[in-house]
Amino acid sequence: MLGRFIVPVARLDEFEAVFAELPIAKTGDGFASWRLSAVLGPNPVADVARVREFNVGMASLASGAIIESVEVKVANPAEIARLSEIIPNDLTAYFEFPVLGCAEFISAIALSGRRAKIRMGGETADKFPAAESVIEFIRLCANSGVCFKATAGLHHPLRSAHRFTYQPDSPSGTVHGFLNTFLAAAFLRAGMEAEVAVQLLQEQSALAFRFDVEGVGWRQNRLSRREIADTRAEFAVSFGSCSFTEPIDDLRSLHLL
Repeated sequence: MLGRFIVPVARLDEFEAVFAELPIAKTGDGFASWRLSAVLGPNPVADVARVREFNVGMASLASGAIIESVEVKVANPAEIARLSEIIPNDLTAYFEFPVLGCAEFISAIALSGRRAKIRMGGETADKFPAAESVIEFIRLCANSGVCFKATAGLHHPLRSAHRFTYQPDSPSGTVHGFLNTFLAAAFLRAGMEAEVAVQLLQEQSALAFRFDVEGVGWRQNRLSRREIADTRAEFAVSFGSCSFTEPIDDLRSLHLL
């Protein structure tokens, strides 16, 4: 279920040291390469060179890891074009930017042939974008043919109330659900009006969703298996969570796994 493991470029030395001590990494028996995504820092030229060095070094091992994609924050649309010239085309690149007023960013990503990244939460309530802003981001991506991934705060399938961190004194509040997010993307791609998609993103009742062998329904709306598969392959490609077990446990509690 884990697609790519996320590692900041600044911590690749640490990753290599720990990875080398894994028993299975030493034997190489029946072990597929780990798929990684590297987060670039303030010096993208040096970081891309480090990614290349990492991949070359790992390629010499019987069982290793490979960086397949990179992720980077940008402050303005012009940075997308500049960084796209630095990042090789064989690395999938995701650009993260402010979600409010994001139309020019998404247009720049479409021109570069790269991908977008949206941050769905954080350690405080102000880090969680409004449902309307998320839907506008997804709608613009769909209209521009831009693939996206979502990250941060998506530990749970459905929109619900939780603590923002694992600290006992952590503030709590309503967090977005990854099931809501992916289904909103699929329905928007299929032509759903943005106002209705906002309601879907805000849906908190598991009973509102109906899964069967042919697809999924939400209220009076319906998606086929093909529409879901195409969305996952070509549009809403992944989500990130700092917990691996919480998404799985919640899906099991909803009898979806």
